[in-house]
Amino acid sequence: MSVAFYAPMKPPGHPTPSGDRRMARLLMQALDRAGYPVFLASDWRVYDGKGDVSAQEKLLDLAALEVERVLAVTRPKLWFTYHCYYKAPDLIGPRVTARLGIPYVIAEPSRAKKRLGGPWDAFAHEAEDAIDAADVLFAMTAHDRAALERDRTGGQRIVDLPPFLDVADFSTPKPPTGGGPLRLLTVAMMRPGAKMESYRRLAAALKHVKTPHRLTIIGYGPCEAEVRALFPKAEIKGVMDETDLRAEYAAADIFVWPGVEEAYGMVYLEAQASGLPVVAEDHPGPRAVIAAPLLPPDDPKAFAAAIDNPRPSPGDYVARRHGLDRAAAILRENLGAVP
Repeated sequence: MSVAFYAPMKPPGHPTPSGDRRMARLLMQALDRAGYPVFLASDWRVYDGKGDVSAQEKLLDLAALEVERVLAVTRPKLWFTYHCYYKAPDLIGPRVTARLGIPYVIAEPSRAKKRLGGPWDAFAHEAEDAIDAADVLFAMTAHDRAALERDRTGGQRIVDLPPFLDVADFSTPKPPTGGGPLRLLTVAMMRPGAKMESYRRLAAALKHVKTPHRLTIIGYGPCEAEVRALFPKAEIKGVMDETDLRAEYAAADIFVWPGVEEAYGMVYLEAQASGLPVVAEDHPGPRAVIAAPLLPPDDPKAFAAAIDNPRPSPGDYVARRHGLDRAAAILRENLGAVP
Protein backbone atom coordinates (compact mmCIF):
# COMPACT_ATOMS: atom_id res chain seq x y z
CA MET A 1 0.00 0.00 0.00
CA SER A 2 1.69 3.22 -1.14
CA VAL A 3 1.34 6.05 1.38
CA ALA A 4 1.38 9.74 0.46
CA PHE A 5 2.93 11.79 3.26
CA TYR A 6 2.34 15.48 3.86
CA ALA A 7 3.30 17.91 6.66
CA PRO A 8 1.63 21.30 6.08
CA MET A 9 3.40 23.16 8.88
CA LYS A 10 6.94 22.19 7.99
CA PRO A 11 7.91 19.61 5.33
CA PRO A 12 10.65 17.07 6.11
CA GLY A 13 13.08 18.85 3.79
CA HIS A 14 12.64 22.32 5.28
CA PRO A 15 16.04 24.00 5.91
CA THR A 16 15.22 25.15 9.46
CA PRO A 17 15.66 22.51 12.20
CA SER A 18 12.76 22.05 14.63
CA GLY A 19 10.84 19.39 16.49
CA ASP A 20 8.16 19.45 13.79
CA ARG A 21 10.67 18.76 11.03
CA ARG A 22 12.25 16.00 13.11
CA MET A 23 8.93 14.28 13.77
CA ALA A 24 7.91 14.52 10.10
CA ARG A 25 11.10 12.72 9.13
CA LEU A 26 10.64 10.15 11.87
CA LEU A 27 7.08 9.40 10.79
CA MET A 28 8.29 8.68 7.28
CA GLN A 29 10.95 6.38 8.76
CA ALA A 30 8.34 4.62 10.90
CA LEU A 31 6.01 4.11 7.94
CA ASP A 32 8.88 2.66 5.95
CA ARG A 33 9.86 0.37 8.82
CA ALA A 34 6.24 -0.71 9.14
CA GLY A 35 6.44 -1.93 5.54
CA TYR A 36 4.62 0.83 3.69
CA PRO A 37 6.17 2.40 0.58
CA VAL A 38 5.99 6.06 1.61
CA PHE A 39 6.69 9.15 -0.48
CA LEU A 40 6.44 12.90 0.07
CA ALA A 41 3.29 13.96 -1.78
CA SER A 42 3.90 17.71 -1.42
CA ASP A 43 6.34 20.11 0.20
CA TRP A 44 3.88 23.02 -0.02
CA ARG A 45 3.92 24.86 3.30
CA VAL A 46 0.62 26.08 4.74
CA TYR A 47 1.25 28.14 7.86
CA ASP A 48 0.02 31.42 9.31
CA GLY A 49 1.51 32.25 12.68
CA LYS A 50 0.07 35.77 12.89
CA GLY A 51 -3.64 35.45 12.20
CA ASP A 52 -3.34 37.25 8.87
CA VAL A 53 -6.70 36.89 7.11
CA SER A 54 -5.35 37.92 3.70
CA ALA A 55 -2.49 35.40 3.94
CA GLN A 56 -4.98 32.65 4.72
CA GLU A 57 -7.16 33.66 1.77
CA LYS A 58 -4.17 33.50 -0.59
CA LEU A 59 -3.21 30.03 0.60
CA LEU A 60 -6.80 28.83 0.31
CA ASP A 61 -6.89 30.09 -3.29
CA LEU A 62 -3.65 28.22 -4.07
CA ALA A 63 -4.84 24.95 -2.53
CA ALA A 64 -6.85 23.92 -5.59
CA LEU A 65 -3.76 24.22 -7.78
CA GLU A 66 -1.70 22.05 -5.45
CA VAL A 67 -4.46 19.43 -5.31
CA GLU A 68 -4.50 19.21 -9.10
CA ARG A 69 -0.70 19.01 -9.23
CA VAL A 70 -0.68 16.12 -6.76
CA LEU A 71 -3.44 14.25 -8.59
CA ALA A 72 -1.60 14.65 -11.89
CA VAL A 73 1.49 12.82 -10.66
CA THR A 74 0.38 10.21 -8.14
CA ARG A 75 -2.36 7.80 -7.08
CA PRO A 76 -1.59 6.70 -3.49
CA LYS A 77 -3.58 4.08 -1.62
CA LEU A 78 -3.61 6.11 1.62
CA TRP A 79 -2.92 9.73 2.59
CA PHE A 80 -0.99 10.41 5.81
CA THR A 81 -0.82 13.98 7.16
CA TYR A 82 1.32 15.07 10.07
CA HIS A 83 0.23 17.93 12.37
CA CYS A 84 -3.02 19.58 11.33
CA TYR A 85 -4.20 22.50 13.47
CA TYR A 86 -5.58 26.03 13.21
CA LYS A 87 -2.31 27.67 12.17
CA ALA A 88 -1.39 24.93 9.68
CA PRO A 89 -4.45 23.08 8.36
CA ASP A 90 -4.27 20.36 5.75
CA LEU A 91 -5.72 21.95 2.62
CA ILE A 92 -4.70 19.08 0.34
CA GLY A 93 -5.34 15.72 1.98
CA PRO A 94 -9.14 15.92 2.42
CA ARG A 95 -9.60 17.08 -1.18
CA VAL A 96 -7.28 14.45 -2.69
CA THR A 97 -8.71 11.59 -0.66
CA ALA A 98 -12.29 12.59 -1.51
CA ARG A 99 -11.43 12.56 -5.21
CA LEU A 100 -9.61 9.21 -5.05
CA GLY A 101 -11.83 7.50 -2.50
CA ILE A 102 -8.85 6.46 -0.34
CA PRO A 103 -8.36 6.44 3.45
CA TYR A 104 -7.23 9.65 5.13
CA VAL A 105 -5.07 9.60 8.28
CA ILE A 106 -3.72 12.40 10.49
CA ALA A 107 -0.98 12.14 13.12
CA GLU A 108 -1.00 14.84 15.82
CA PRO A 109 -4.27 16.51 14.92
CA SER A 110 -5.20 19.29 17.32
CA ARG A 111 -8.67 20.77 17.71
CA ALA A 112 -9.11 24.41 18.76
CA LYS A 113 -12.75 25.41 18.37
CA LYS A 114 -12.08 28.56 20.38
CA ARG A 115 -10.22 29.86 17.30
CA LEU A 116 -13.39 29.78 15.21
CA GLY A 117 -14.58 33.33 14.62
CA GLY A 118 -11.22 34.96 15.40
CA PRO A 119 -8.33 36.02 13.14
CA TRP A 120 -7.63 32.36 12.27
CA ASP A 121 -11.30 31.61 11.52
CA ALA A 122 -10.77 30.38 7.94
CA PHE A 123 -7.84 28.15 8.86
CA ALA A 124 -9.54 26.92 12.04
CA HIS A 125 -12.55 25.79 10.02
CA GLU A 126 -10.28 24.03 7.52
CA ALA A 127 -8.44 22.24 10.33
CA GLU A 128 -11.69 21.13 11.97
CA ASP A 129 -13.08 19.92 8.64
CA ALA A 130 -9.91 17.97 7.87
CA ILE A 131 -9.92 16.31 11.29
CA ASP A 132 -13.61 15.49 10.88
CA ALA A 133 -12.86 13.83 7.53
CA ALA A 134 -10.05 11.56 8.77
CA ASP A 135 -10.61 7.82 9.11
CA VAL A 136 -7.89 7.44 11.75
CA LEU A 137 -6.43 10.04 14.12
CA PHE A 138 -3.11 9.27 15.81
CA ALA A 139 -3.09 11.24 19.07
CA MET A 140 0.42 12.01 20.32
CA THR A 141 -0.53 13.56 23.68
CA ALA A 142 -3.29 12.99 26.23
CA HIS A 143 -4.20 16.68 25.96
CA ASP A 144 -4.93 16.39 22.24
CA ARG A 145 -6.74 13.09 22.67
CA ALA A 146 -9.31 14.56 25.07
CA ALA A 147 -10.52 17.08 22.46
CA LEU A 148 -10.43 14.47 19.69
CA GLU A 149 -12.59 12.09 21.74
CA ARG A 150 -15.02 14.89 22.57
CA ASP A 151 -15.61 15.76 18.90
CA ARG A 152 -15.12 12.33 17.30
CA THR A 153 -17.11 11.90 14.08
CA GLY A 154 -18.91 8.78 12.86
CA GLY A 155 -16.77 5.65 12.86
CA GLN A 156 -13.53 7.59 13.23
CA ARG A 157 -10.83 5.72 15.16
CA ILE A 158 -8.49 7.47 17.60
CA VAL A 159 -5.21 5.70 18.34
CA ASP A 160 -2.46 6.64 20.79
CA LEU A 161 0.91 7.15 19.10
CA PRO A 162 3.41 8.44 21.68
CA PRO A 163 6.13 10.76 20.32
CA PHE A 164 9.14 8.68 19.31
CA LEU A 165 12.68 8.63 17.93
CA ASP A 166 15.28 6.15 16.75
CA VAL A 167 17.25 5.38 19.90
CA ALA A 168 20.11 4.03 17.77
CA ASP A 169 20.90 7.63 16.81
CA PHE A 170 21.74 8.43 20.43
CA SER A 171 23.84 5.45 21.45
CA THR A 172 27.13 7.35 21.90
CA PRO A 173 28.25 6.81 25.52
CA LYS A 174 28.53 9.96 27.61
CA PRO A 175 32.11 10.76 28.74
CA PRO A 176 32.80 11.24 32.46
CA THR A 177 32.59 14.78 33.83
CA GLY A 178 36.19 14.79 34.99
CA GLY A 179 35.41 16.68 38.18
CA GLY A 180 34.75 20.03 36.49
CA PRO A 181 31.62 22.16 36.75
CA LEU A 182 28.27 20.56 36.06
CA ARG A 183 27.55 20.75 32.34
CA LEU A 184 23.99 21.90 31.73
CA LEU A 185 22.41 21.81 28.29
CA THR A 186 19.38 23.58 26.82
CA VAL A 187 18.10 23.13 23.26
CA ALA A 188 15.31 25.54 22.32
CA MET A 189 14.22 28.17 19.83
CA MET A 190 14.49 31.81 20.90
CA ARG A 191 10.97 33.04 20.17
CA PRO A 192 8.59 35.43 21.95
CA GLY A 193 5.91 33.95 24.15
CA ALA A 194 6.20 30.54 25.80
CA LYS A 195 9.81 29.91 24.71
CA MET A 196 11.02 33.15 26.26
CA GLU A 197 8.99 32.45 29.39
CA SER A 198 10.87 29.14 29.73
CA TYR A 199 14.18 30.96 29.26
CA ARG A 200 13.21 33.48 31.95
CA ARG A 201 12.24 30.73 34.38
CA LEU A 202 15.49 28.88 33.70
CA ALA A 203 17.53 32.03 34.34
CA ALA A 204 15.71 32.58 37.64
CA ALA A 205 16.34 28.98 38.71
CA LEU A 206 20.07 29.02 37.90
CA LYS A 207 20.56 31.83 40.43
CA HIS A 208 19.70 29.30 43.15
CA VAL A 209 21.86 26.39 41.93
CA LYS A 210 24.57 25.63 44.49
CA THR A 211 26.69 23.26 42.39
CA PRO A 212 29.32 24.91 40.17
CA HIS A 213 27.96 24.72 36.64
CA ARG A 214 28.17 26.04 33.11
CA LEU A 215 25.33 26.25 30.62
CA THR A 216 25.37 25.54 26.89
CA ILE A 217 22.40 26.75 24.82
CA ILE A 218 21.67 25.37 21.36
CA GLY A 219 19.14 27.67 19.74
CA TYR A 220 18.45 30.70 17.62
CA GLY A 221 15.63 33.10 16.81
CA PRO A 222 14.46 36.71 17.03
CA CYS A 223 14.94 36.88 20.81
CA GLU A 224 18.63 35.94 20.79
CA ALA A 225 19.72 39.28 22.25
CA GLU A 226 17.28 38.86 25.14
CA VAL A 227 18.51 35.31 25.78
CA ARG A 228 22.13 36.48 25.81
CA ALA A 229 21.21 39.16 28.32
CA LEU A 230 19.58 36.56 30.57
CA PHE A 231 22.59 34.21 30.37
CA PRO A 232 25.72 36.37 29.97
CA LYS A 233 28.04 33.50 30.95
CA ALA A 234 26.40 30.77 28.85
CA GLU A 235 27.92 29.33 25.71
CA ILE A 236 25.38 29.91 22.93
CA LYS A 237 25.98 27.85 19.80
CA GLY A 238 23.06 28.69 17.51
CA VAL A 239 21.88 26.38 14.73
CA MET A 240 23.35 22.87 14.80
CA ASP A 241 22.88 19.80 12.62
CA GLU A 242 21.69 16.53 14.11
CA THR A 243 25.14 14.91 14.28
CA ASP A 244 26.69 17.82 16.17
CA LEU A 245 23.64 18.06 18.43
CA ARG A 246 23.99 14.42 19.42
CA ALA A 247 27.58 15.18 20.40
CA GLU A 248 26.34 18.02 22.65
CA TYR A 249 23.93 15.65 24.39
CA ALA A 250 26.73 13.15 24.87
CA ALA A 251 28.99 15.78 26.44
CA ALA A 252 26.40 17.18 28.88
CA ASP A 253 25.53 16.14 32.43
CA ILE A 254 21.93 17.38 32.75
CA PHE A 255 19.31 18.64 30.32
CA VAL A 256 17.41 21.65 31.66
CA TRP A 257 14.29 23.22 30.14
CA PRO A 258 11.08 24.26 31.94
CA GLY A 259 8.87 23.44 28.93
CA VAL A 260 6.15 26.08 29.19
CA GLU A 261 3.42 25.24 26.64
CA GLU A 262 5.57 22.62 24.90
CA ALA A 263 3.52 20.27 22.73
CA TYR A 264 5.78 17.48 24.02
CA GLY A 265 9.34 18.43 23.13
CA MET A 266 11.50 16.10 21.05
CA VAL A 267 14.51 17.45 22.91
CA TYR A 268 13.34 15.72 26.09
CA LEU A 269 13.31 12.35 24.30
CA GLU A 270 16.70 13.03 22.72
CA ALA A 271 18.22 13.95 26.08
CA GLN A 272 16.87 10.86 27.81
CA ALA A 273 17.98 8.62 24.94
CA SER A 274 21.46 10.08 25.47
CA GLY A 275 21.39 9.03 29.12
CA LEU A 276 20.86 12.52 30.57
CA PRO A 277 18.79 13.36 33.63
CA VAL A 278 16.09 15.84 32.61
CA VAL A 279 14.86 18.74 34.73
CA ALA A 280 11.52 20.17 33.59
CA GLU A 281 8.31 21.65 34.94
CA ASP A 282 5.02 19.79 35.17
CA HIS A 283 3.19 20.75 31.96
CA PRO A 284 1.17 18.46 29.62
CA GLY A 285 3.94 18.31 27.00
CA PRO A 286 6.82 17.27 29.29
CA ARG A 287 4.42 14.97 31.14
CA ALA A 288 3.89 13.00 27.92
CA VAL A 289 7.55 12.12 27.37
CA ILE A 290 9.59 12.41 30.59
CA ALA A 291 10.11 9.52 32.99
CA ALA A 292 11.64 11.56 35.83
CA PRO A 293 9.49 13.47 38.38
CA LEU A 294 8.44 16.90 37.14
CA LEU A 295 8.56 20.14 39.09
CA PRO A 296 5.97 22.72 40.13
CA PRO A 297 5.67 25.41 37.44
CA ASP A 298 7.48 28.68 38.05
CA ASP A 299 9.23 27.55 41.24
CA PRO A 300 12.90 28.54 40.73
CA LYS A 301 14.11 27.07 44.02
CA ALA A 302 12.55 23.68 43.31
CA PHE A 303 14.02 23.71 39.80
CA ALA A 304 17.47 24.58 41.20
CA ALA A 305 17.24 21.80 43.82
CA ALA A 306 16.53 19.29 41.06
CA ILE A 307 19.68 20.43 39.24
CA ASP A 308 21.72 20.07 42.42
CA ASN A 309 20.26 16.59 43.01
CA PRO A 310 19.40 15.14 39.57
CA ARG A 311 17.54 11.87 39.17
CA PRO A 312 18.77 9.63 36.33
CA SER A 313 16.31 8.70 33.60
CA PRO A 314 15.46 4.97 33.40
CA GLY A 315 17.80 3.42 30.87
CA ASP A 316 15.18 1.64 28.76
CA TYR A 317 12.36 4.18 29.04
CA VAL A 318 12.71 5.80 25.62
CA ALA A 319 13.30 2.54 23.71
CA ARG A 320 10.39 0.81 25.45
CA ARG A 321 7.76 3.53 25.17
CA HIS A 322 9.08 6.04 22.61
CA GLY A 323 11.21 4.00 20.21
CA LEU A 324 10.93 3.85 16.43
CA ASP A 325 10.14 0.13 16.44
CA ARG A 326 7.17 0.62 18.74
CA ALA A 327 5.85 3.44 16.57
CA ALA A 328 6.19 1.27 13.46
CA ALA A 329 4.26 -1.51 15.17
CA ILE A 330 1.41 0.87 16.10
CA LEU A 331 1.23 2.16 12.52
CA ARG A 332 1.30 -1.34 11.03
CA GLU A 333 -1.45 -2.56 13.33
CA ASN A 334 -3.77 0.35 12.62
CA LEU A 335 -3.13 1.24 8.99
CA GLY A 336 -3.59 -2.38 8.04
CA ALA A 337 -7.12 -2.18 9.44
CA VAL A 338 -8.11 0.86 7.38
CA PRO A 339 -10.77 -0.29 4.87
